[in-house]
Amino acid sequence: EVRLVESGGGLVQAGGSLRLSCTASGFTFDDYAVGWVRQAPGKERETVSCITTTDGSIYYRDSVKRRFTISADYAKNTVYLYMDSLKYEDTAVYYCTTLPTYWVAAGCLGVSHWGQGTQVTVSS
Repeated sequence: EVRLVESGGGLVQAGGSLRLSCTASGFTFDDYAVGWVRQAPGKERETVSCITTTDGSIYYRDSVKRRFTISADYAKNTVYLYMDSLKYEDTAVYYCTTLPTYWVAAGCLGVSHWGQGTQVTVSS
């Protein structure tokens, strides 16, 4: 059974930082890439970033480039999202997801499994 558990969300002022963690079970990073999708109130879900350890491919949406950094600890089956210089518009529930390893470069397409999400709130 695939399971994704997020942690690290919270309340932070604009300009601050947070680190999100996603611990995966039921699969290895050889099987799936792992990504982050967020959903703000009243808005559609949007891809934030994803990573696969199979070839080192990483994707970031344009709005988070230079501010967010994704990394993976293969041994721990954990993916991190380091979020710096947070903006009010980053406020959302952040979900950890799986996707095919070969679709990372295409923009994290093919999201399948979802975690329960962790709330990130950025005050302005």
